[in-house]
Amino acid sequence: MTKFNGVVPPVVTPLNPDLTIDYPSYTRVLEHLIDAGCHGVFVLGSTSEVIFHDERTRREIIEHSAKVVNGRVPLIVGVIDPTTDRVIAHAKVAKAAGADAVVVTAPFYTVTSQSEILDHFRYIRDAVDIPLIAYDIPVCVHVKLQRQTVVTLAREGAIIGLKDSSGDDGNFRYALLDLAEQKDVFLMTGSEIVVDTALLMGAHGVVPGIANVDPHGYVRLWDAAQRGDWVAARKEQERLCRLFEIVWVAQGRVSGGAAGIGAFKAAMRSLGIIDSAVMPRPRAALNDAETARIDEILRATGLLN
Repeated sequence: MTKFNGVVPPVVTPLNPDLTIDYPSYTRVLEHLIDAGCHGVFVLGSTSEVIFHDERTRREIIEHSAKVVNGRVPLIVGVIDPTTDRVIAHAKVAKAAGADAVVVTAPFYTVTSQSEILDHFRYIRDAVDIPLIAYDIPVCVHVKLQRQTVVTLAREGAIIGLKDSSGDDGNFRYALLDLAEQKDVFLMTGSEIVVDTALLMGAHGVVPGIANVDPHGYVRLWDAAQRGDWVAARKEQERLCRLFEIVWVAQGRVSGGAAGIGAFKAAMRSLGIIDSAVMPRPRAALNDAETARIDEILRATGLLN
């Protein structure tokens, strides 16, 4: 069985007012997740706002993460870039800096076919000796990793797992079914509000952005599912669904990405995990009224006194 399973949050990257990385806050985020019992951490993903960080900053984030994590849980690193050779370059940096595995999307900006996506992953596998995790996130890269693409890559050994943020539960279900005999391959959902359902279908874990706010809740959900207590799992999931409503507080005033990750940051600041809810330019931060509404939700879900 793969060592990559359970609750693996994509780590929020807090910023200083001058837009540099707030490493003391970032360290607290990592410790917050590990202390809660999370089974791994995923840095430099969408929730980490990876695309806003230059190459030097990405390397520093990986090195700092590896130092803080210090082997306590697997360190998974996003190597998100539009084209194959740029991904290979970042994967080499990630491996040298201490990553246990890297996360790769389909190419983006450039238009590619499923056969070219297959070759994209194969080229990366051949160039860098590090486990690859496929990341299906069509909302950002504007192409879907089709079921047969994922299954082919897994059976070839080009990837060891999938993070599915597509929202296509049918495709995810069929991938689980097709790969049920591949015991070294894992499939995780990135859909925070249907984790109990995904685990019941056989998912090997969850990558929930809102676990930055409440990792204990997702660990309780995971533990309930592992012991087969689906009533407790559903109860915890329903509380987490109420918490997830923070992502819609600023919807309409700011972009979807700013509303979601901005809500995570605002909540984390209110909970004392990070010092600032600064967003990278041009994303807008949440305002005081929106933050007050988020605090109400935190109180209603038992996280804030």
